[in-house]
Formats: sequence, C-alpha cells, structure tokens
Amino acid sequence: MKKILSVLVLSVAFLFLSVEKALAVCPVCTVAVVGGLGLSRYLGIDDLVSSIWIGGLLLSVSFWSIDWLEKKYQLKTKFKYLDFAVVFFWYALTLIPLAVTKVIGNPFNTVWGIDKILLGTLIGSAVFLLGVWGDKKVRKIRGKQLFVYQKVVFPVTALIVTSLILFFIAK
Repeated sequence: MKKILSVLVLSVAFLFLSVEKALAVCPVCTVAVVGGLGLSRYLGIDDLVSSIWIGGLLLSVSFWSIDWLEKKYQLKTKFKYLDFAVVFFWYALTLIPLAVTKVIGNPFNTVWGIDKILLGTLIGSAVFLLGVWGDKKVRKIRGKQLFVYQKVVFPVTALIVTSLILFFIAK
C-alpha cells in the first residue's frame, strides 16, 4: 500500500510540476477520451491499455476544471496552488477508491513490478500532456492550427498510438 501511495504522490507531483498554466482541453476531447476508455473496457482489453485512457481522462478533466474555476471565480490569484489541488483532487478521487477496493494493488496485475492501472494512468497522463503540448507548439510556430479539430486530434491520437504500442507489448 505504501508503494502504491508513493507512486500516486510522485505521479501527481510530476504532473503538477510539468504544467505551467491551465491548458484547457475542449469537451469534445474529453468525450473522446471517455469513449476510448469505455470501448477498451467493453472489449476486455488489458488494464495497462485501458488505464492509459484513465490517465488521459483525468488530466483532461483536471485542465477543464482548472480553466472553469479560473474563469468563474478567478481563483489563481487567490489560491496559488489551484493547479496542484485540482489535479490531486481528480487523481485521488479516482485512484484511492480503486486502491481501497483492491483493484489497484493486485499482485497478479503488474508489469515491470508496477501495478498496471497506476502505470497506465501515469503513461496516459504524460502522453495526453505531450499531445496537448504538441498542439500548442504547432499553433505557436505556425500561428494557427494545421487542420480543424487539431486540439482534439493531437491528444487523442497520442493516446491511440500509445494504446496500440502497449497493447502489442502486453500481449
């Protein structure tokens, strides 16, 4: 249990340190991530692959919540740890119940000595963040987007590619 909590705290700290500001993600992207998660669970795909979508969803919801709280209440000026608090809230709200119910921590559900759900969530969050960053970078360099819905396509494509890679590794 201590190892699980350590990984959770380090994961959240990593995500917090890698976010400069709220990089709001559109609702369409969030719905696409939820759809991917639901489809992978329905098809009985390995927890490592499914949890990639959990990580993407959690980060998407975190960005969305931070953006909403900032627009609605201007909390950034009042509470300098808003990003950390929101990210921690969403990850804890999801991962703690999974740990308490022993979904996370099953010794037979590990890869490389790490729980598949924790590892997949961490990888999915990092890849989703990379997709959001890639979209922002392209927009900054070009001054505009390459194509319609680029903001959705970059993070979701990053999750799909990572899912496929880990699907074949997990087999």
